[in-house]
Amino acid sequence: MVIDFHTHAFPDTLAQRAIASLVKACGRQYEPCSDGTLSGLVSNMDKFGVDISVVQPVITKPSQLETLNRWAKDIESERIISFGAVHPDTDDYKRDIDFICSLGFKGLKFHPEYQHFTLDDDKMLKIYDYAIHKGLILLFHAGFDPAFPPPYHSNPKMFAEVYKKLGGGTIVAAHLGGQKQWDEVEEYICGTDIYIDTSMGFEYYSKEQFMRIVKSHGADKILFGSDSPWSKADYELECIRSLPLTDEERELILSGNARRLLGI
Repeated sequence: MVIDFHTHAFPDTLAQRAIASLVKACGRQYEPCSDGTLSGLVSNMDKFGVDISVVQPVITKPSQLETLNRWAKDIESERIISFGAVHPDTDDYKRDIDFICSLGFKGLKFHPEYQHFTLDDDKMLKIYDYAIHKGLILLFHAGFDPAFPPPYHSNPKMFAEVYKKLGGGTIVAAHLGGQKQWDEVEEYICGTDIYIDTSMGFEYYSKEQFMRIVKSHGADKILFGSDSPWSKADYELECIRSLPLTDEERELILSGNARRLLGI
């Protein structure tokens, strides 16, 4: 089984405009591998050999909370699991998280750059803490994003410090703990209980560094992810399958850890 823990899709009425805007914002550094719709994602899943995808919505305005989360719930199926999303500038984070829990989501997606917050802001710590106590997984964009200038609003040291302050919970730092920050991942995240995903991906970090991180952090805390439509899952899968991982390590990364976290 293959579970892609980090994908994106947009409502059909918004997908074309959203993809065009995101491609422009990143200076065409990333080219999408689908049209951004749910059907485009599922088509690629069939093509690339992905059994289940986890869709990670990002709310960029507080007013989007109810509409986007209800859409995210409506797209769930045997092959699609969706996380929910809150906005940092909500006037009542407990109300919003309670609403998300009422819909049955298993996690929340945060993007420090597009949502304009710093990972370790005290305001955000309250949101994380409440979400964790409600049993939600927290998945974060981590590190570099081509649409934004440095300094970035998250880094591996921040993740380690935030996790320590929260005293537990399930946190996933995408892009192997921090896009283009992998030396710092080895210094601050490896050996902690923070999960990391493989998204956006082997085009950027070396296989040698990936293997070092697997060995020092543990395959039981690494999740396969593509960040579709911004990276092709088949290429990421090909790279993982080519590495000198044990069968157990490979199974944990490709689906075992995700099945455990998602309860499937």
